[in-house]
This record gives sequence, structure tokens and C-alpha cells, in this order.
Amino acid sequence: MTATTTTPAAPKKRHRNLAQGVVESIGASIREGVLKPGEKLPTESVIMELHGVSRTVVREAISHLQAAGLVETRHGIGTFVLEPPAPALLISPDTIRTIEDVLAILELRISLETESAWLAAARRTDQQVQDMGEALQRILQGGSIEADMQFHMLIAQATGNRYFVDILTHLGTTIIPRARLNSAQLSHDEPSAYLQRVNREHEDIFHAIERRDPEGARAAMRTHLSNSRERLRKAQEESAGS
Repeated sequence: MTATTTTPAAPKKRHRNLAQGVVESIGASIREGVLKPGEKLPTESVIMELHGVSRTVVREAISHLQAAGLVETRHGIGTFVLEPPAPALLISPDTIRTIEDVLAILELRISLETESAWLAAARRTDQQVQDMGEALQRILQGGSIEADMQFHMLIAQATGNRYFVDILTHLGTTIIPRARLNSAQLSHDEPSAYLQRVNREHEDIFHAIERRDPEGARAAMRTHLSNSRERLRKAQEESAGS
């Protein structure tokens, strides 16, 4: 007499693995923009057919997606893709007070705004160039901090990438060293001589963007921000020495 064997029930882990597969597939579609914010997910039946899984697995996957903040289910209507949460910026403008703080921000801006200038030169519209030119004229006429900030913001806008704009907006006037510190005094320059150099640097950036020269714009922006950094670094060293 041979003993009969029974097939063991599939372990629960298999359900979790199947559900995770569905989560990863739908999550990838959301991250890659195939499924956009506000769009409705396919019905449970369609997802079951696409992935070859049961309704229980689909519902478990939807639950995981909800917990991750990727989708929300509206009863009687369906499940919809949510807007991705805005990333939290860890830089607080209120903490930028010293020369060391401004130097650190300048290092960040060198990496950020050199690429911003490159993209702006490649993508700018005629209207954006006109707006930059008007901001530049205000800088040349009075050297106002507001015009300086607007000039850099217009370059960010000309990239067509809203994240450049978001970061500069968050930083506010901290992107302009002389908004926080007397840069001319720190570098032992006459204010007029200091402004003339800064104005020439802005002009070089503008003209490169105007003639659609991405490499020239990148180099001009790097020169401008690097000069600002070196002026402040020299002032910091002299202050420490004294």
C-alpha cells in the first residue's frame, strides 16, 4: 500500500511576491511618466489579465501603492495617480549669515548655474533674451540686487526646466552675495570698480546666451561665480589673518 501525498497549499509568501511584482510594474510606469498624475489606473480585471494574478493580489498591490503615496482610491470611481510630493529642500536661507555660508552657496551655484546657462543658451526664446537684456540694463544702471537676482532667474527660466527655477526661488536673495555681505568692502575694492567688474561678467553671460553659444555661456557663468567665490575667499583669509 502506497501512502497518498497531498499537495501543500502555496505559501503566503508567493502572494506577497506577486503583489510586489505588480507594485514595481505600476510604480515604474508612474515614475517614467507612462501613467501621469491624475490619470486613472486600469481596472482590477485589466490588471489581473495583464499580470496573470488574482484579484486578491491586485488589491494587495493597490494597497501598497496607496501606502507609498503613489495612488489614491476614490470609492465608486477608481484609483488615480497622485502628484509626486515636492522634494524637501534642506537649505534654509535664514541660516546663511557668514562668509563661510555664502562661499558654500557659491560652490553650489557654480555646479547648478553653469549648466543652467548652457541650457539657456541652447533653448532660450527671443522674448526671454529681451527680458534678460532689460534686467541686464537695470543692473548696469544701478547695480540693484533685485535686477541681479531677476537676471539669474530669467536664465533659469530659459532652461525650460522648472527645477532650476524652484531651487533659485527657494534660495531667494541668498544667491546674490552682496545681498548678505558688503562684497566690495570685504575685497577692499572701490564700490564702483567692484560693480564694473561684476557688470562685465553679467554682460559676458548675456551675450553668450544671446548668440546661442552654450559653451560660452557656461564658461562666462563659471567665471562670474568663481570670481565671486575667490573675492570672498580672499577676504575671508585676510580677515582670519588679522
